[in-house]
Amino acid sequence: MRTLTTAGEQLFPVVRDGFQTFADVLATVRPGAMGGRLRITATNAFAARWLVPRLPNWRAAHPRLKLDILGTDAVLDLAAGEADIAIRYARRPPPGDHCIELTRDSYRVVASPKLVGDQAKPLSPAELANFPLIEIEWPSTEPDAPNWQCWQTMARRRLKRVPDLARLQSLAFREELHAIEAAISGQGVAICSDVLVAPELASGALVQVSKPTLPGYGFYLVHRSGHPKLASISAFSAWARSMQKNIW
Repeated sequence: MRTLTTAGEQLFPVVRDGFQTFADVLATVRPGAMGGRLRITATNAFAARWLVPRLPNWRAAHPRLKLDILGTDAVLDLAAGEADIAIRYARRPPPGDHCIELTRDSYRVVASPKLVGDQAKPLSPAELANFPLIEIEWPSTEPDAPNWQCWQTMARRRLKRVPDLARLQSLAFREELHAIEAAISGQGVAICSDVLVAPELASGALVQVSKPTLPGYGFYLVHRSGHPKLASISAFSAWARSMQKNIW
């Protein structure tokens, strides 16, 4: 085992990445080949709850095309090469780069039967106030975020008596994944993306306890135009759209 000099330690990542890029380009131009590596960035919640469970299907379909999954809520710079594909979560299509809408969610009031029991009918806002409420913190740049404040504003347009649910929250989470796990374990009632909790809604681990829903956002698959890995990107795009049709 050899120890690198300081200069060598600085140069090694550049050389390594250069060889990887060279190998990826060769893999995409070889006739009939579909290999190499793609860097996919998505929000932590989407990566964990939508993408990761479907990866065995990806590996079966494209065993030679490897994926690097970058779960982050930061917006990575595709033009600078920080990722090959981004799955952006936004109200409208992101400007600039090539994008397609993969799916769109809505937000539902959900809870575990371990908390609310077997409900024969939806809970009223007053009944919701009897349970611990879970809040997901949203950036201040999202004034219409699907939270309890927004939900009670909508409910008050339809009903006369709606308690101040926004002030009754028992738990608040900055990370959406933590809020979802808390709801699944029966710690409270939460307003969750139906895309992210689709498995639990299908299995009954979570149930929708109120009919009104809030509009969500789109999941947009984005890449820069003229990307040298366009064939591999197209393969991932086609696969992701086919997986969306297969809802758990």
